[in-house]
Amino acid sequence: MRLTNRGFAVQVVKQLIEAGFTAYWAGGCVRDQLLGRQPKDYDVATNATPEQVRSLFGYRRTLPIGASFGVITVLGPKPVNPIEVATFRSDGQYSDGRHPDAVSFCGAQEDAQRRDFTINGLFFDPLQQRVIDFVGGQDDLRDGVIRAIGDPAARFHEDKLRMLRAVRFAATFQFRLDEATALAIQRDAENLNQVSAERVAAEMRRMMVHRNRSLALQLLLETNLLAPVFGRKIADLQNSAGQTAWNQALEACSRLDAESFPTAMACLFVLWLGNLSSPEPARDAKVISQHLASRWKLANAERDEMEWLMSTWPTIRTARQAPWPVVQRILIRPEINHLLAMCTALSGSMPELTAQIQWCEEKLRLPVEQLDPEPLVTGDDLLAAGIPAGPHYRMILQEIRDAQLEGRVQEKTAGILLALAWYRDAGVARGD
Repeated sequence: MRLTNRGFAVQVVKQLIEAGFTAYWAGGCVRDQLLGRQPKDYDVATNATPEQVRSLFGYRRTLPIGASFGVITVLGPKPVNPIEVATFRSDGQYSDGRHPDAVSFCGAQEDAQRRDFTINGLFFDPLQQRVIDFVGGQDDLRDGVIRAIGDPAARFHEDKLRMLRAVRFAATFQFRLDEATALAIQRDAENLNQVSAERVAAEMRRMMVHRNRSLALQLLLETNLLAPVFGRKIADLQNSAGQTAWNQALEACSRLDAESFPTAMACLFVLWLGNLSSPEPARDAKVISQHLASRWKLANAERDEMEWLMSTWPTIRTARQAPWPVVQRILIRPEINHLLAMCTALSGSMPELTAQIQWCEEKLRLPVEQLDPEPLVTGDDLLAAGIPAGPHYRMILQEIRDAQLEGRVQEKTAGILLALAWYRDAGVARGD
């Protein structure tokens, strides 16, 4: 029988206990289990020191990547996930607003006190099937509350990213933010800029691909995190767009049926900032995408898809009236399902989109040789026909492709003749 992640996590705890140590599951895996969710990963907390953990499990089966913080990664047989085994610890000062300067080893109760939220401060003994709760986490799980452990201001002063994590947990689980915790976030929100762009982006990805993304966005607004997350430039645009645009954007995001970060971001901005009635939506799409990509250090693929979605959706809005080659090029893009999912979400505010989406979906069912036929002419064909290579190739090939899709040319020879005529006419226009 193949070993599971849970089974391996039990084995790790059992091996530590049999060696005379205390060991529990800790953090998110305990929370998820108590919420009836399947944990993705398991973490173990113990009073064994990092060196004792390595000695017990073997140096070939352990990685000391986080040893300076008391964390050793224990490797299991494939395909189970590795398990982080952390020594009970208390943290020193957080000079960088993210990581402790130093740690000291301690007992389980003191370890629980240094964690972020009560629902993440629980331990579980998988051998005796009992919860160890030093922070009231079980009560907050039952009541649906996200509450910082101890002094909220101190927890957020230690690690600014916890402010975003509080919002994400509240939205994901549809819990409410404890009043003192929410107030501490509001007061410290501007200091989120101490957190690296990559960390902020990682939290935003997790929020925006989740079905409760609209709740997360509203909580960002209520906790004063919207401007620190998106930047003052975007926040000022939000104020200009007004409450109606914001509400419509949140409604669209809640209807979006796509676990795609670029799609969720595009869906948000199309309605949020689209209500400004800009005369240059394509330019705005580029500006917004580049702003976020720079601010969050996004991958080029994320930036490009976001921009394409925001600049392309108006074509879907009038797809039946648009030239077929224009629509066809959109329909054969790999991102077309994301675009149609976004347009479906937008249709709640724009009912006219529904018929256009249905028309596009009908076209997507066309045979591939009709929807996306092989191009009749390539760049090599143009070169062989005596047309010198250059930037004009792109325009010539697009002209031939349009003629092919419209049925004006149906074979290579006709396509090459069209290319030669286009190149000759272009030369005449230039005075060559």
